[in-house]
Amino acid sequence: MSHEHHHHTAPTQSLNGIFIFAIVLNVLFVLIEAGVGLWQDSLSLLSDAGHNMSDVFSLLLVLIAFRLAKVHSNDHFTYGYRKSTVLISLLNAVILLVAVGAIVIESIHKFSEPAAVNGIAVSWTAGAGIIINGLTAMMLMRGQKHDLNVRGAFLHMMADTLVSVGVVISGIVIYYTGWNIVDPIVSLIIAAVILITTWELLADSLRLAVDGIPEGINRKEIEQLLTEDEQVQEAHHIHIWAISTTETALTAHIVLNDLTHWTQVAEHIKHELAEHGITHATLEPETPDAMCHQKDC
Repeated sequence: MSHEHHHHTAPTQSLNGIFIFAIVLNVLFVLIEAGVGLWQDSLSLLSDAGHNMSDVFSLLLVLIAFRLAKVHSNDHFTYGYRKSTVLISLLNAVILLVAVGAIVIESIHKFSEPAAVNGIAVSWTAGAGIIINGLTAMMLMRGQKHDLNVRGAFLHMMADTLVSVGVVISGIVIYYTGWNIVDPIVSLIIAAVILITTWELLADSLRLAVDGIPEGINRKEIEQLLTEDEQVQEAHHIHIWAISTTETALTAHIVLNDLTHWTQVAEHIKHELAEHGITHATLEPETPDAMCHQKDC
């Protein structure tokens, strides 16, 4: 049997610094935005501040995930705590869904009792949000390609940037028209944007949590890869799952014409699997006779 464990080492050191900076920046903005929202009785600002606060919590959770991913294996957890990164991603998605529900409830209440809003104050505050959220999203853009948790944080920041644009527009409309009903309407749009951006994160997190095949890995392609060598008759008992949000594992039985070629075949397969993002491979060689015996030929 052949084992291979390549550890994907993302630039967590630089990402840690980026997340800490983003957390401090966003906490300051949340305090300012919530203060102006209470002062001006603006639901769109308060809902956006609440969502930004949930994003701060999400950023903190990602930092915790980075830390847990570094914990070494032990007698009780042979993969360490890497799977917890998937659970944190799932928790982040659930938190966002709860935030969406709260915004919708408050928006419905505002439709029945609309309040006067200072459009200029709302626009200036949300304008600052465009800069802060946009800057945070730019810092996370590179890392989001390799980690589901970072991608979740990136999507949150991008959504917040777009939401802030919507709040600026509503503030301008309220200032020039006096239509305060625009405020809860924008809040509902905010909720829709958050829901759309969260749905994919939730689906991916749920799939990884129940050991589904990670996004971007095609089972048919992997099966073809395992059998492309002329010495391989077939591959079976193939299992693919996520160890963490950045590492994927595979186990498979490989049926060979001649076991003397196993070393070369295994090295080739592992190299190709790594190219497809599967960094932990456990391969078991078999002869046609052994396979036939298992199938009760």
